[in-house]
Amino acid sequence: MLTAADVLAVNNFGDTREGGLAGPMGLFLIILLAAATIFLIRNMNARLRRLPDRFPDQDADEKPKPTDKVLDPTDRDDRS
Repeated sequence: MLTAADVLAVNNFGDTREGGLAGPMGLFLIILLAAATIFLIRNMNARLRRLPDRFPDQDADEKPKPTDKVLDPTDRDDRS
């Protein structure tokens, strides 16, 4: 007589040892993604170092005045 444990214990997926390429392929993908991340971080750091400390048109003293109006792009005059 078959019990539930016997039915659940049957391996219906074939030989799981054959063609074991998932482990090395996963390791390859992790190393590839890590290398791409390292190169992207190095490139971004190099680009950030080339930026000036301050841009020419940037003034610390110039602050927006409260009387300045912000234009609302959704506010149209042609609405009825």
